[in-house]
Amino acid sequence: MQGGYEVFPWWLLAFDYVLGMVMWTLIGRAAMNLFLSINSDFFFMKVFVRMTNPVLRLFRPVTPSFLAEPLIPLFVAWFFYMIRFYLMPYLLGYSVMGMLSFPLESEFAAGLYQLFGN
Repeated sequence: MQGGYEVFPWWLLAFDYVLGMVMWTLIGRAAMNLFLSINSDFFFMKVFVRMTNPVLRLFRPVTPSFLAEPLIPLFVAWFFYMIRFYLMPYLLGYSVMGMLSFPLESEFAAGLYQLFGN
């Protein structure tokens, strides 16, 4: 692995990858909902809804009732962001992880740089 990730246990990186994928899937659902309804027949919208509904149900007790329905996935994604950026480094005993706070996004950016960079 690049970027000094070898100092972190594999299970921690895997856990962050899962949290990151859930967060980005929720953001994707909110973005697609700008153009499509929840009940759309479009395949990707059906997949996003099916994958994120259990997560939204889990967070329903802490979701404010005044939020507009299309914003709820963004609200829940914010929780995953907070866990990844603040809680995980704190639990590991780090005050700041810097660029290692988001290994999923760092790997994605490195791949894009390799693909399109000099």
